[in-house]
Amino acid sequence: MSESIEVLQAQIAHLQRNQRRLTLGCAAAGLLTMAALMMGATSQRSASFDVIDAQRINIKEPGGTLRLAISNRTLFPGVVIHNKEQPHPRPMAGMLFFNDEGTENGGLIYNGSLDKSGKPSSGMSLTFDRYQQDQQMQLLGVDDAGTHYAGLTFNDVADGLSRPFFSERDEALHRKGIPAITERVFLGKSDARDAMLTLRDGQGKPRLELVVTPSGDAKVRFLDESGNATRELSADSR
Repeated sequence: MSESIEVLQAQIAHLQRNQRRLTLGCAAAGLLTMAALMMGATSQRSASFDVIDAQRINIKEPGGTLRLAISNRTLFPGVVIHNKEQPHPRPMAGMLFFNDEGTENGGLIYNGSLDKSGKPSSGMSLTFDRYQQDQQMQLLGVDDAGTHYAGLTFNDVADGLSRPFFSERDEALHRKGIPAITERVFLGKSDARDAMLTLRDGQGKPRLELVVTPSGDAKVRFLDESGNATRELSADSR
């Protein structure tokens, strides 16, 4: 009987030694696998995909500075200034560009649908901002509530150092009716289907228009500060 017990105890001890060796082997294999994955992660910095589905993609510098955001309408960013975002609703999808400091400096936005009355509400805008301020150039196409126009505008924009957008000074001046942006040039097609060039003064009032109508009539108009034509030249003018 004692001999049977001794044999059984020897078998149990043998099994325990095998179990410890198996456990150590599994642990070592796991560590080697983790090391290989970590080495692969650090050495392999590029990948190739056929399709990527995402609601928003942020492109950042190694230090974390945001440089580009591509987003759907739901997750579209607010205004980002020096990597800090504050709410600014924009019911659009598109992409925003950010400068070396993580501040917005332009973007491409768009939308399009039928409104409740069945009319299109659609538009696309590509903008280039002045440093820490609004758009100094804009390429725009709009089809909204029966109005349709498209063109390129150039604007006077406030100095972003003395009046950065959304600053207390910027908001105070807006409340006083002093805008940060004033349209100066429009080149495009009007809602009346006229091809036109409009030049405006420092207050944003049109002062000179070059117009070609759909029927081919070409005119040059000189306007006063109220927008009234003081002189008009056409092909028949002498």
